[in-house]
Amino acid sequence: MAAAQSTTSNDDEIDLNALLGTLLDHKWLIIVVTAVFCVLSVAYAILATPIYQANAMVQVEQKVPDLPGLSAISQTLGASSSEATTEIAIITSRSVISKAVDKLNLNVVVTPHRFPLIGNFMARRYSPAQPGDVASPWLGLSRDDWGGSKLDVFQLDVPNGLLGKHLTLIAGEHGAYTVLDDDDNLLLRGQVGQVAKGHGVTMQVKTLAANPGMRFDVVRNRDLTTVSDLAQKINASEQGKDSGIIALTYDNADPQLATDVLDQVEQAYVRQNVDRNSAQAANSLQFVKEQMPIVREKLEKAQAALNAFQTKAHSVDITLQTKGLLDQIVAVETSIQQLDMQKADMERRFTKDHPAYKALMQQIGQLQAQKAGMEKQVGSLPDTQQELLRLTRDVQVSDSTYTGLLNQAQQLEIARAGTVGNVRVVDTAAVDVTHPVKPKKAIIVLGGTFLGGFLAIAFIFLRQMLNRGVEDPADIEQLGLPVYASIPQSDKERDISLRGTHQHGDGRQHLLAVTDPADLATEALRSLRTSLHFARLEAKNNLLMISGSSPGAGKTFVSANLAAVIAQAGQKVLLIDADMRKGSQHKVLGGRAENGLSELISGQLELAAAIRPVTGLDSLHFIARGKVPPNPSELLMHSGFTALLKQLMPLYDLIIVDTPPILAVTDAAVIGHHAGTSLLVVRFGLNQAREIALAKQRFEQNGVEIKGAIFNAVEKRSAGYYSYGYYEYKTAK
Repeated sequence: MAAAQSTTSNDDEIDLNALLGTLLDHKWLIIVVTAVFCVLSVAYAILATPIYQANAMVQVEQKVPDLPGLSAISQTLGASSSEATTEIAIITSRSVISKAVDKLNLNVVVTPHRFPLIGNFMARRYSPAQPGDVASPWLGLSRDDWGGSKLDVFQLDVPNGLLGKHLTLIAGEHGAYTVLDDDDNLLLRGQVGQVAKGHGVTMQVKTLAANPGMRFDVVRNRDLTTVSDLAQKINASEQGKDSGIIALTYDNADPQLATDVLDQVEQAYVRQNVDRNSAQAANSLQFVKEQMPIVREKLEKAQAALNAFQTKAHSVDITLQTKGLLDQIVAVETSIQQLDMQKADMERRFTKDHPAYKALMQQIGQLQAQKAGMEKQVGSLPDTQQELLRLTRDVQVSDSTYTGLLNQAQQLEIARAGTVGNVRVVDTAAVDVTHPVKPKKAIIVLGGTFLGGFLAIAFIFLRQMLNRGVEDPADIEQLGLPVYASIPQSDKERDISLRGTHQHGDGRQHLLAVTDPADLATEALRSLRTSLHFARLEAKNNLLMISGSSPGAGKTFVSANLAAVIAQAGQKVLLIDADMRKGSQHKVLGGRAENGLSELISGQLELAAAIRPVTGLDSLHFIARGKVPPNPSELLMHSGFTALLKQLMPLYDLIIVDTPPILAVTDAAVIGHHAGTSLLVVRFGLNQAREIALAKQRFEQNGVEIKGAIFNAVEKRSAGYYSYGYYEYKTAK
């Protein structure tokens, strides 16, 4: 139980040494991919069209109150905090943006046709000798713009079906042009400066500078589409809390267009602000003029009543104490009258649930409470002083209110004239053409390089996760299969495979054990020869079956070269290619596939004619697969095959049978019943643990015991089994 827990704990741990070793094994892949991404990033940073940013700034000032007392209400509501937010929404509104769109004719988008990838770069680098010059076409590509081309469309009206569609304008000789639709159908022919019509399209070109045959892509967008797109691209933000300073930015590849757009937006915004203030002032002025005769009449009545009382009382004067109380009452009463007028104006525009109306009523209530307290003090005065104070108060309050209305009327007259607003342009639009905001070249190069390295590493680890082929003999032994030998990957054998000798066959011998006896793979096969010597001591016969779980494991290579090294040790060996479907031993040992095992079993060939000697190895003989039969499994189950094996066993010290993969066909299970020893070839990084376990289970289900495994094509790793498993040890020359 403790051992199981330890194994689980070890599986959950991250082996940093193994991860580092994996990266070192694939270092060239990482380096190449990272270098490619770095080059592509540099190319993009150089070739990408620079984007410039226009900047502007406006200030939103506090509005002049329409009526006396409004500023106090605004402060009570904290209206200044939301004023900038409101103005930002107005700046990017359709009513403002649409004026800039109409002024600059932004509904018409003109794009010169340029060569892919390098066309924009070449056009930017072109410097005309004279204003209006156009770059000559490169390599005769006159349909592309190489610099200096210009098309200014003054008017373009199209049917609804062509709105948003790409039209092609082809420049001609002497200011002539042709317009095609997106299906290359002719729409109209025109001349610069003249109105051209055709197929419902009306067009007037103001300026055209291009080589004959050059093409422009022209799109007439819908008004709402253009306005919405431009509103999203213009950024407006308040600089500091409650500062009233709004910064505007707009990005575009054309710095002049970016400046013009922001300028037009600023001008449209200022104009609409003035118009809005003028309209509000006119509305308020009408109300003020309606109130002025009423207040003046009240003032005249108050003055007449005061004069009559003083005449009757023989010019009674107000005492010093009463004078102070009078000033307080006049101030409060004046404020109440001003707020009453504001209340009347608000009742025309807002409901009683509006926050401004509620704040106004709250202020009126507070002033009424102060007034009630002062009237109690007035009640303690003599009757004459009370009457005189009341009449004097009425005169002063009416006079103050009337004077305030006169002043307010003058301010509203000025505002109504439309010459002032509460916003002003602080900074006009400007662009720094020496520092484009995009692309950020350093960030792109560094980011692209990092991305390349990251993707390469991610690909390596992902491939390793998905291809869980065994890479350690311990993984095979955990399945109950002892590993008899680990055969390293042979560069010499790989060269033979690359030359195509295994694929096509040239009739000659290609045994690694003969070609390069000192190769590490050959040394590993000699180690396998020694292991087999002891493993076969208890075997029932001298028949050795070598199979694999799936194609590509290398059983043909192992069988042929193992037979060679055993023959080199002086034993008499017979190699039988029992893969009658796709057997390829004849390509390794030389000769043709015909006249082999299939003919022997079917009785079409004598044994002496089927056994072939192997050049250079007197103790090794070979039986090829023969012609491909329609029923290989039935042939192997035929009594003739059993009789053949019994006839051959006394003649050789060892018979090696190369069989098809067990998971592909059942041939190996049939042959395994006759074999005294059975081995399974497992290829490094190819065969998965589940696949090996399934192959072992398939043999056991058929009553065949697999003695062990041969770990083939083991690759050198920076961290892992092969990093310390083999060392080259050659004979000194």
